[in-house]
Amino acid sequence: MTSAWYQVTCKLPADCTEAVADRLAELSGSGVCTENRTVDTFSIDDIPEQPVVTLSAWFETPCAIEQHLATIEEMVRQATAHHGDFIPQPPQWRLIGDEDWAHSWKIHFKPLPVGKRLLIAPSWEQQATDDGRELIVLDPGMAFGTGGHETTRLCLECLDDLLTEPMALPLLDLGTGSGILAIAAAKLGVRNIDAVDIDPQAVTVAAENCQINGVAEQVRCSATPLHQLPGGYGIILANILAEELVRLAPELVSRLAPGGSLILSGILGEREQYVKDGFASFPIHLATALSDGEWRCLHYRRSA
Repeated sequence: MTSAWYQVTCKLPADCTEAVADRLAELSGSGVCTENRTVDTFSIDDIPEQPVVTLSAWFETPCAIEQHLATIEEMVRQATAHHGDFIPQPPQWRLIGDEDWAHSWKIHFKPLPVGKRLLIAPSWEQQATDDGRELIVLDPGMAFGTGGHETTRLCLECLDDLLTEPMALPLLDLGTGSGILAIAAAKLGVRNIDAVDIDPQAVTVAAENCQINGVAEQVRCSATPLHQLPGGYGIILANILAEELVRLAPELVSRLAPGGSLILSGILGEREQYVKDGFASFPIHLATALSDGEWRCLHYRRSA
């Protein structure tokens, strides 16, 4: 028999959420969720605070939903009484079934064109690319990298501009996550790619995505540490935290072939100079600095 649930949502100031969430959990007897945000990042520290957030709770039917709604409305009113500029609204509700849990989230993931030659699409919305774009098929949420976050898009756009002709040298995707950058490179013609990540689950996901996209023979997915990789890469992609980029700078540059490109992303605007300073002493020069919102992507070249 299919179960049904009431999903109840309420909005309130960020500094009130913890207390209300605890009481909602007690009231519902099930999970409470702070709003799902459209982010794709490495650390919760990178996610900016929102002044007003949405809490959701679930009540299994049958239940006294009207009574619960009244209780929640009073709960929010009391919690926000000291916020003179916040006007509390009645909680909203909708009836959902078990089928919704598994599939309703998918409506947020649509095919995404990136650059001039790439199209990223979830597996349930594959479509013909009659405009000549290379199709990358991914199921979001399994590991970092769906193309939706600015850091990933900047790397993809940089790759799209760089790979205008076949590249004989290997490519390194450091911190591959879902494998999206390695897959894009393979689709754009690179035949020899190392995709590495310190997270074994990410390595598994990346390998699966490479198989789905038909590039498994071009991409080696592993948890090999950077210091164990041989070097001589024509392109190195590192879409990781700014602090890690600077820490790994000597090993990254030493593994870059003469004339090669080093693409650094995952850099907040306020950390851009920090990264530039961290790479200033190495035999590379800044070729391009890309930006999207608060995020930066730095493209360095090594002297030939």
